[in-house]
Amino acid sequence: MNADGSDRKTIVSDCNLPDGIVVDTEAGHIYWTNMGIPSLNDGSVERADIDGKNRKTIVAQGDTHTPKQIILDKKGGKLYWCDREGMRVMRCNLDGSQLETLIETGRGEADSRDPTRWCVGLTIDPKFGHIYWTQKGPDNAGLGRLFRANVEIPAGQTAATRSDIEIFFKDLPEPIDIELDHKNRVLYWTDRGDPPRGNTVNRASIDNKPVEPEIVVTHLMEGIGIALDIPNDRMFVTDFAGSIYSARLDGSGERNFLFAQGNLTGIAYAEIPKEK
Repeated sequence: MNADGSDRKTIVSDCNLPDGIVVDTEAGHIYWTNMGIPSLNDGSVERADIDGKNRKTIVAQGDTHTPKQIILDKKGGKLYWCDREGMRVMRCNLDGSQLETLIETGRGEADSRDPTRWCVGLTIDPKFGHIYWTQKGPDNAGLGRLFRANVEIPAGQTAATRSDIEIFFKDLPEPIDIELDHKNRVLYWTDRGDPPRGNTVNRASIDNKPVEPEIVVTHLMEGIGIALDIPNDRMFVTDFAGSIYSARLDGSGERNFLFAQGNLTGIAYAEIPKEK
Protein backbone atom coordinates (compact mmCIF):
# COMPACT_ATOMS: atom_id res chain seq x y z
CA MET A 1 0.00 0.00 0.00
CA ASN A 2 0.98 3.64 -0.26
CA ALA A 3 2.37 5.48 2.75
CA ASP A 4 -1.02 7.11 3.38
CA GLY A 5 -2.85 3.77 3.48
CA SER A 6 -4.30 4.00 -0.02
CA ASP A 7 -4.10 1.42 -2.81
CA ARG A 8 -3.94 -1.59 -0.51
CA LYS A 9 -3.36 -4.99 -2.10
CA THR A 10 -3.05 -8.49 -0.66
CA ILE A 11 0.04 -10.01 -2.22
CA VAL A 12 0.44 -13.21 -0.16
CA SER A 13 -2.15 -15.15 1.84
CA ASP A 14 -2.47 -18.44 3.74
CA CYS A 15 0.61 -17.80 5.87
CA ASN A 16 1.26 -19.64 9.13
CA LEU A 17 0.92 -16.66 11.51
CA PRO A 18 3.24 -14.20 9.71
CA ASP A 19 5.19 -11.74 11.85
CA GLY A 20 8.31 -9.98 10.53
CA ILE A 21 8.79 -8.63 7.01
CA VAL A 22 11.62 -7.04 5.04
CA VAL A 23 11.89 -5.88 1.42
CA ASP A 24 14.84 -6.21 -0.96
CA THR A 25 13.88 -3.65 -3.59
CA GLU A 26 17.02 -4.24 -5.65
CA ALA A 27 16.28 -7.95 -6.11
CA GLY A 28 12.51 -7.46 -6.14
CA HIS A 29 11.91 -9.76 -3.17
CA ILE A 30 10.03 -9.72 0.10
CA TYR A 31 11.00 -11.98 2.99
CA TRP A 32 8.80 -12.76 5.95
CA THR A 33 8.75 -14.95 9.02
CA ASN A 34 5.95 -17.33 9.94
CA MET A 35 5.72 -17.76 13.71
CA GLY A 36 3.69 -20.91 13.43
CA ILE A 37 2.25 -22.46 16.59
CA PRO A 38 4.83 -22.14 19.40
CA SER A 39 3.98 -25.53 20.90
CA LEU A 40 4.53 -27.21 17.52
CA ASN A 41 7.96 -25.72 16.71
CA ASP A 42 6.85 -25.12 13.11
CA GLY A 43 8.16 -21.63 12.34
CA SER A 44 9.60 -20.84 8.90
CA VAL A 45 10.92 -18.10 6.62
CA GLU A 46 9.52 -17.46 3.15
CA ARG A 47 10.43 -15.36 0.13
CA ALA A 48 8.38 -14.09 -2.80
CA ASP A 49 8.59 -11.49 -5.51
CA ILE A 50 7.23 -8.10 -4.50
CA ASP A 51 4.01 -8.88 -6.36
CA GLY A 52 3.65 -12.15 -4.42
CA LYS A 53 4.68 -14.47 -7.25
CA ASN A 54 7.38 -17.17 -7.06
CA ARG A 55 6.72 -17.86 -3.40
CA LYS A 56 9.27 -20.15 -1.78
CA THR A 57 10.08 -21.44 1.70
CA ILE A 58 13.77 -20.77 2.32
CA VAL A 59 13.96 -21.85 5.99
CA ALA A 60 11.85 -24.94 6.51
CA GLN A 61 9.32 -25.46 9.27
CA GLY A 62 11.09 -26.43 12.47
CA ASP A 63 14.51 -25.16 11.43
CA THR A 64 13.50 -22.05 13.36
CA HIS A 65 10.98 -22.23 16.20
CA THR A 66 9.05 -18.95 16.47
CA PRO A 67 10.72 -16.41 14.16
CA LYS A 68 9.82 -12.78 14.77
CA GLN A 69 11.37 -9.57 13.37
CA ILE A 70 13.55 -10.15 10.29
CA ILE A 71 16.09 -7.77 8.76
CA LEU A 72 18.19 -7.71 5.60
CA ASP A 73 21.93 -7.09 5.41
CA LYS A 74 22.12 -6.62 1.66
CA LYS A 75 25.85 -5.92 1.53
CA GLY A 76 26.64 -8.98 3.63
CA GLY A 77 24.11 -11.14 1.79
CA LYS A 78 22.39 -12.22 5.00
CA LEU A 79 18.99 -12.32 6.66
CA TYR A 80 18.86 -11.98 10.45
CA TRP A 81 15.92 -12.70 12.73
CA CYS A 82 14.96 -13.38 16.32
CA ASP A 83 13.49 -16.74 17.32
CA ARG A 84 11.28 -16.22 20.38
CA GLU A 85 10.60 -19.63 21.93
CA GLY A 86 13.73 -20.89 20.20
CA MET A 87 15.59 -18.34 22.37
CA ARG A 88 17.95 -17.52 19.53
CA VAL A 89 19.19 -14.86 17.17
CA MET A 90 19.71 -16.50 13.78
CA ARG A 91 20.89 -15.72 10.27
CA CYS A 92 21.19 -17.32 6.86
CA ASN A 93 22.09 -16.49 3.28
CA LEU A 94 19.41 -14.90 1.12
CA ASP A 95 18.52 -18.30 -0.33
CA GLY A 96 18.19 -19.86 3.13
CA SER A 97 21.51 -21.69 3.07
CA GLN A 98 24.16 -21.54 5.79
CA LEU A 99 21.69 -21.32 8.66
CA GLU A 100 23.46 -20.19 11.84
CA THR A 101 22.65 -19.40 15.47
CA LEU A 102 24.49 -16.30 16.71
CA ILE A 103 22.91 -15.91 20.14
CA GLU A 104 21.40 -18.66 22.28
CA THR A 105 19.78 -17.57 25.55
CA GLY A 106 18.42 -20.96 26.59
CA ARG A 107 17.61 -24.44 25.41
CA GLY A 108 14.82 -26.91 26.01
CA GLU A 109 11.19 -26.74 27.04
CA ALA A 110 11.79 -25.48 30.58
CA ASP A 111 13.90 -22.54 29.41
CA SER A 112 11.39 -21.73 26.66
CA ARG A 113 8.72 -21.04 29.29
CA ASP A 114 10.82 -18.15 30.63
CA PRO A 115 9.92 -14.98 28.66
CA THR A 116 13.06 -13.19 29.86
CA ARG A 117 14.91 -15.48 27.43
CA TRP A 118 12.65 -14.66 24.47
CA CYS A 119 14.43 -12.81 21.65
CA VAL A 120 11.97 -10.68 19.65
CA GLY A 121 13.34 -7.67 17.74
CA LEU A 122 16.75 -6.95 16.26
CA THR A 123 18.90 -4.75 14.08
CA ILE A 124 22.55 -4.61 13.10
CA ASP A 125 25.06 -1.76 13.04
CA PRO A 126 27.37 -2.53 10.11
CA LYS A 127 29.67 0.40 10.95
CA PHE A 128 30.94 -1.24 14.14
CA GLY A 129 29.82 -4.81 13.49
CA HIS A 130 27.27 -4.88 16.31
CA ILE A 131 23.92 -6.56 16.67
CA TYR A 132 21.16 -5.24 18.94
CA TRP A 133 18.18 -7.29 20.08
CA THR A 134 15.34 -7.28 22.59
CA GLN A 135 14.33 -9.89 25.14
CA LYS A 136 10.85 -8.83 26.10
CA GLY A 137 10.26 -10.55 29.44
CA PRO A 138 6.82 -11.45 30.84
CA ASP A 139 3.82 -9.31 29.95
CA ASN A 140 4.03 -5.87 31.56
CA ALA A 141 6.62 -7.08 34.08
CA GLY A 142 9.28 -4.41 33.62
CA LEU A 143 11.90 -7.09 32.97
CA GLY A 144 12.50 -6.32 29.30
CA ARG A 145 16.06 -5.82 28.12
CA LEU A 146 17.89 -4.53 25.08
CA PHE A 147 21.25 -6.16 24.36
CA ARG A 148 24.31 -5.50 22.20
CA ALA A 149 27.05 -7.85 21.02
CA ASN A 150 29.41 -8.26 18.10
CA VAL A 151 27.74 -9.80 15.08
CA GLU A 152 30.38 -12.50 14.85
CA ILE A 153 30.87 -14.99 17.69
CA PRO A 154 34.28 -14.55 19.38
CA ALA A 155 36.84 -17.18 18.45
CA GLY A 156 36.63 -20.33 20.55
CA GLN A 157 33.18 -19.47 21.90
CA THR A 158 29.65 -20.53 20.98
CA ALA A 159 26.26 -18.86 20.63
CA ALA A 160 25.47 -20.01 24.18
CA THR A 161 28.82 -19.20 25.82
CA ARG A 162 29.92 -16.00 24.06
CA SER A 163 31.27 -13.41 26.49
CA ASP A 164 30.79 -10.23 24.46
CA ILE A 165 27.10 -9.65 25.26
CA GLU A 166 26.26 -6.44 27.10
CA ILE A 167 22.96 -5.09 28.39
CA PHE A 168 22.23 -1.81 26.62
CA PHE A 169 19.04 -1.06 28.59
CA LYS A 170 17.27 -3.08 31.27
CA ASP A 171 14.05 -2.91 33.31
CA LEU A 172 12.02 -1.96 30.24
CA PRO A 173 8.26 -2.66 30.22
CA GLU A 174 8.17 -5.02 27.21
CA PRO A 175 10.42 -4.05 24.26
CA ILE A 176 9.55 -5.54 20.87
CA ASP A 177 10.83 -4.49 17.41
CA ILE A 178 13.89 -2.33 16.67
CA GLU A 179 15.05 -0.07 13.85
CA LEU A 180 18.36 1.78 13.53
CA ASP A 181 18.70 5.24 12.00
CA HIS A 182 22.12 4.57 10.47
CA LYS A 183 22.66 8.20 9.46
CA ASN A 184 22.08 9.73 12.89
CA ARG A 185 23.15 6.63 14.86
CA VAL A 186 19.89 6.45 16.82
CA LEU A 187 18.08 3.28 17.85
CA TYR A 188 14.26 3.22 17.83
CA TRP A 189 12.07 0.52 19.34
CA THR A 190 8.48 -0.24 20.21
CA ASP A 191 7.31 -1.31 23.66
CA ARG A 192 3.98 -3.08 24.19
CA GLY A 193 4.09 -3.00 28.00
CA ASP A 194 1.96 -0.92 30.34
CA PRO A 195 1.99 2.90 30.31
CA PRO A 196 3.53 5.29 31.06
CA ARG A 197 6.76 3.79 29.69
CA GLY A 198 5.02 1.10 27.67
CA ASN A 199 2.73 1.35 24.64
CA THR A 200 5.38 3.65 23.26
CA VAL A 201 8.11 4.25 20.71
CA ASN A 202 11.47 4.92 22.32
CA ARG A 203 14.81 6.08 20.98
CA ALA A 204 18.41 6.42 22.15
CA SER A 205 21.77 7.29 20.64
CA ILE A 206 23.99 4.24 20.32
CA ASP A 207 27.25 6.22 20.37
CA ASN A 208 26.32 8.51 23.28
CA LYS A 209 23.95 6.31 25.24
CA PRO A 210 21.66 8.30 27.57
CA VAL A 211 20.79 7.19 31.08
CA GLU A 212 17.19 6.63 29.99
CA PRO A 213 15.71 6.31 26.50
CA GLU A 214 13.57 9.11 25.12
CA ILE A 215 9.87 8.33 24.64
CA VAL A 216 8.72 9.88 21.36
CA VAL A 217 5.30 8.25 20.76
CA THR A 218 2.74 7.25 23.40
CA HIS A 219 -0.76 5.78 23.67
CA LEU A 220 -0.22 2.83 21.35
CA MET A 221 -2.34 -0.26 21.89
CA GLU A 222 0.47 -2.78 22.32
CA GLY A 223 3.01 -1.39 19.86
CA ILE A 224 4.78 -4.00 17.74
CA GLY A 225 6.25 -3.13 14.33
CA ILE A 226 8.34 -0.12 13.36
CA ALA A 227 9.84 1.10 10.08
CA LEU A 228 11.89 4.25 9.50
CA ASP A 229 11.96 6.51 6.44
CA ILE A 230 14.97 8.66 7.32
CA PRO A 231 15.11 10.87 4.18
CA ASN A 232 11.52 11.95 4.78
CA ASP A 233 11.87 12.27 8.57
CA ARG A 234 9.14 9.81 9.43
CA MET A 235 8.39 6.49 11.05
CA PHE A 236 5.60 3.97 10.64
CA VAL A 237 4.35 1.93 13.60
CA THR A 238 1.85 -0.90 14.03
CA ASP A 239 0.05 -2.04 17.13
CA PHE A 240 -1.69 -5.26 18.07
CA ALA A 241 -5.07 -3.53 18.16
CA GLY A 242 -4.84 -3.12 14.39
CA SER A 243 -3.67 0.44 13.80
CA ILE A 244 -0.91 1.86 11.62
CA TYR A 245 0.56 5.20 12.62
CA SER A 246 2.93 7.66 11.03
CA ALA A 247 4.92 10.35 12.82
CA ARG A 248 8.05 12.42 12.42
CA LEU A 249 11.17 10.88 13.91
CA ASP A 250 10.82 13.10 16.98
CA GLY A 251 7.27 11.79 17.47
CA SER A 252 5.49 14.96 16.40
CA GLY A 253 2.73 14.93 13.81
CA GLU A 254 1.51 11.49 14.87
CA ARG A 255 -1.37 10.23 12.76
CA ASN A 256 -3.37 7.02 12.92
CA PHE A 257 -4.15 6.46 9.25
CA LEU A 258 -5.46 2.88 9.41
CA PHE A 259 -7.31 1.20 12.26
CA ALA A 260 -9.21 -2.00 13.07
CA GLN A 261 -7.03 -4.01 10.68
CA GLY A 262 -6.69 -7.07 12.91
CA ASN A 263 -3.65 -8.04 14.98
CA LEU A 264 -0.80 -6.24 13.21
CA THR A 265 2.85 -7.15 13.74
CA GLY A 266 5.77 -6.40 11.40
CA ILE A 267 5.92 -3.48 8.98
CA ALA A 268 8.41 -2.47 6.29
CA TYR A 269 8.85 0.73 4.30
CA ALA A 270 10.28 0.52 0.78
CA GLU A 271 10.31 2.79 -2.25
CA ILE A 272 9.36 0.56 -5.15
CA PRO A 273 9.65 1.93 -8.69
CA LYS A 274 6.31 2.07 -10.45
CA GLU A 275 5.83 -0.11 -13.48
CA LYS A 276 6.06 1.81 -16.73
